[in-house]
Amino acid sequence: MTNANSTSLAMATTPLRGLRRAALMWSMAAAALMLAGCATVAHPDPRDPLESYNRSMTQFNEHVDTLVLKPVAIAYQDIAPAPVRTGVSNFFANIGDVWSFVNNVLQLRAEAATSTFMRVNVNTFFGLGGLLDIASELGIERYKQDFGLTLGRWGVGTGPYLVLPILGPSTVRDTFALPVDMQGNLVSHVDPVSARNSLYALRAVDTRANLLRAGSVLDSAALDKYSFTRDVFLQVRSQAGEAQNGSKDDDYKNGNDGVLPEEPSR
Repeated sequence: MTNANSTSLAMATTPLRGLRRAALMWSMAAAALMLAGCATVAHPDPRDPLESYNRSMTQFNEHVDTLVLKPVAIAYQDIAPAPVRTGVSNFFANIGDVWSFVNNVLQLRAEAATSTFMRVNVNTFFGLGGLLDIASELGIERYKQDFGLTLGRWGVGTGPYLVLPILGPSTVRDTFALPVDMQGNLVSHVDPVSARNSLYALRAVDTRANLLRAGSVLDSAALDKYSFTRDVFLQVRSQAGEAQNGSKDDDYKNGNDGVLPEEPSR
């Protein structure tokens, strides 16, 4: 991307600067209030003993999404051409591959680390800084990892399902890993702060825009959106542990670090 295009993207996200930090502070305060006043679920899922709080936080996140995130994502999708949106997604995916490489090394996964290292170099040097996903076209596999999965690799249980303010579905283990993941994100080291905030805002809008179609399907389905989202999230994380760490992370099925008995098959 040229300097002019980079400047244009930064200017486009100027109204969103500071939104992430302000929304997070606001949501944390709201979380404390909801935690104190939410109704108790009589028979919560064994993987989700915090269901009362989680449902309240989910409602809060949906309100924020309806008022802020979704309208901005729709506008972004309408204004930005498809090739630009694809380039933005590829750029942030390439940045994520750098942190995936580190976690693959920490997990002693030589093949995954080598493949990820090759992806980053190919896309960075031949894909215009990651705007083009040349590595995928060459068949170089992506091994997406984070510090939560690294902890799981070395035996740390997932703990209960947990919905975070703004950030959404998580687990206790992944929540404790979040500060490390944030430090491992190259965007967090960008200076000046204004450019860093612009990149955060652009990534958030791009991520939400990529979920618009899935959100429409979920909204139109006759089901409990909370339970469906929780089950899909836990299943995806379990499969990530199985596919990339060599064994299924049963804590996503059992909850509470594997202490509770496994749920019957659905």
